[in-house]
Amino acid sequence: MSDKIENISVVKKANVYFGGKCVSHTIQFADGTKKSVGVILPSTLTFNTGVPEVMETVSGACRFKIKGEDWKACKTGESFSVPGSTSFDIEITTEPYHYICHFD
Repeated sequence: MSDKIENISVVKKANVYFGGKCVSHTIQFADGTKKSVGVILPSTLTFNTGVPEVMETVSGACRFKIKGEDWKACKTGESFSVPGSTSFDIEITTEPYHYICHFD
């Protein structure tokens, strides 16, 4: 996992969800690929997915539960995949959770 992302455009306006508990910015690569880079503050939130996503943990830790599955843990340097057209719960209990969301 690299410490930086190069050759991108950043959408200036932040995506703010759940009253500010999750804030992200959309980044776009020259080939049109989009990702979001963000932070989730301690909370338990439910996200819906339209397309498959990979949540890469940059810093912090979380527990997550994909709809119909059991809770699992994810920490710095790890990632988890979420199918499209579903939902997942994410629980952050201590420090902020920094992530990159890769959209397929």
